[in-house]
Amino acid sequence: MTTATRGLDEQTRTIIKATVPVLKEHGEKITKRFYQLMFENHPELKNVFNQTNQREGKQPRALANTVYAAAAHIDNLEAILPKVVSIAHKHKSLNIKPEQYPIVGKHLLLAIKDVLGDAATEEIIQAWEKAYGVIAEVFISVEKEMYEETKNRTGGWVDFRDFKVTKKVVESDVITSFYLEPADDNPFPSYEPGQYITVKAEIEGEPYTHMRQYSLSCAPGEGYYRISVKREDATSEHPAGIVSTFLHEKVQEGSILPISAPAGEFVLDQKDTRPLVLLSGGVGLTPMMSMLESVIEEQPDRKVIYIHAANSGNVHAMKDRVKEITEAHKNVINYTIYASPQENDQYDKKGHIDAEWLSTVLPGPDAAYYFCGPKGFMRAAYLMLKDYGVAETDIHFEIFGPSEDIIN
Repeated sequence: MTTATRGLDEQTRTIIKATVPVLKEHGEKITKRFYQLMFENHPELKNVFNQTNQREGKQPRALANTVYAAAAHIDNLEAILPKVVSIAHKHKSLNIKPEQYPIVGKHLLLAIKDVLGDAATEEIIQAWEKAYGVIAEVFISVEKEMYEETKNRTGGWVDFRDFKVTKKVVESDVITSFYLEPADDNPFPSYEPGQYITVKAEIEGEPYTHMRQYSLSCAPGEGYYRISVKREDATSEHPAGIVSTFLHEKVQEGSILPISAPAGEFVLDQKDTRPLVLLSGGVGLTPMMSMLESVIEEQPDRKVIYIHAANSGNVHAMKDRVKEITEAHKNVINYTIYASPQENDQYDKKGHIDAEWLSTVLPGPDAAYYFCGPKGFMRAAYLMLKDYGVAETDIHFEIFGPSEDIIN
């Protein structure tokens, strides 16, 4: 990527770096305006972008953080390679195309001009136009490699492919699993534990398709993909989840769902033989279950500690499967925390995970830690693990949104 930035003259790079403080101050306002302008001129892109994340401000904030990081490291874009790769995985899962990048660039520049007004001089706009071209080429190049790798795998595909729901299993009061197999009966690729797929929901009465990413919740090589979806019911602050409600109420065994090939970099390192600690909250158990089921098959002697937090037993999915695994594998230990346990619930701790309790069950800082769950849970887990002395390189997490919400 340094080679790409060499195409930018020194004056352009100087201007870009000078705009960093302004972007930091006005970044979200610019990106919100960007999405407004882009959807007005290209409403078909509402088929691609998650409109719920738009309303809640997650997507504008994520884009603002990416733009800010790129501007701050314009002399050395290798510094943001991890962020590029993470976003590229999501782009691949959504089947973002190279021809969509100029549309994004055009409206980003319009938004910068619109929000900053006279402060966005012609010189600044021209500098950003050049810089965006370089940054876009980086993403297009990384994504091209990913698409080719996916397509060249046995059974691999690009874009969306129809899968049939072969089984629908209610896992708890709010979580249901869907077992998916190719509708064309042709081979399909395996995946790494922790990866996700994108479901394209075509819902009657909705003007646009809705795409949602769901972690695969079983070990690879089972002969199917499995996603376990939490039904997002309406609250005083948010409407019911459009896609989760559709899946729970409308999709049945025999239904067809278009999905993308597995993607994602939040994957279990199966070369690591140190103790493995899995922490999940709520529906965050889905990638953890894939990792747990994988490790007992591929590394049957590896020590595993699985800690799950839920509100109570009636919303705790797959607890019987976890119990079955711990009873069959003496190297696997399971702990359950319920915030509001019900009568007859079996659990190890009431309330929430805290540092004092956690320190009594963890194997020590020198282990591999993976976690997933609601944002508050993940932020607490991250801070507790850092305080516990776990190295940054041993802390792995999945968040479908800005990682800055967790680590800052």
